[in-house]
Amino acid sequence: MDYQTITFEIEAGTAVLTLNRPDKMNALNGQMRAEITHAVRAAAETARVLVLTGAGRAFCSGQDLGDAGNAAATDLERVLRDEYVPMLNAITECRLPVIAAVNGPAAGAGANLALACDVVIASQEAYFTQAFTRIGLIPDAGGTWTLPRQVGLARAMGATLFADKVPARQAADWGMIYEAVPEEGFAAHWRARAAQLAQGPTEAYSHLKQAMRASFENSYADQLTLEAQLQGACGRSRDFKEGVVAFLQKRPPAFEGR
Repeated sequence: MDYQTITFEIEAGTAVLTLNRPDKMNALNGQMRAEITHAVRAAAETARVLVLTGAGRAFCSGQDLGDAGNAAATDLERVLRDEYVPMLNAITECRLPVIAAVNGPAAGAGANLALACDVVIASQEAYFTQAFTRIGLIPDAGGTWTLPRQVGLARAMGATLFADKVPARQAADWGMIYEAVPEEGFAAHWRARAAQLAQGPTEAYSHLKQAMRASFENSYADQLTLEAQLQGACGRSRDFKEGVVAFLQKRPPAFEGR
């Protein structure tokens, strides 16, 4: 695909997908959603970690209300079903670890795009806001699922009803995101985090993601069964054998991602 609204590059196993509409604060339009979906799927075939970040001063300001003319006449159910769901499923089902490097404001669907990722690392200058009620909507793009699980019902209700800005450091304190780091050195920090995962046991990461996400729906007994199945698959991998040998030889492992 010839990307027009994002940039996509892969280097040393790290795929970086940059939302690239800085003049619109990287607002999501139909083309961008299709390009994100395509790039995430491409990364899964060729990289070992995927990072989503934004160009300019924002991560993503949410839905582009100017997309396709009259926003009030847009069939939101169709847009969510046909455009957002494939994009979000591509991220949550990606076999790679997916990092959201939130460089600036993440609002509405942009906030929930970040929260769909496995790990969220934000600049301390960033903030998250569920701005939907300001225009008479409810949170979408998975927000009603992710937020209560990450921060609890009371905080999720307050943040969405009032559409408050949640600064990155507060988001980290709440458990909404993993890290809030100083603006100075932010890019170097997330790149180092990504490089660490790019050198890791990719298949184990994939199984780890599957187990963690399944745990919300499984009983304890079902989860133990799933753990045993997935651990069995990890135990048959080259990376497990390399990890054991490296441990016994007291050296860093050289994982291949297989």
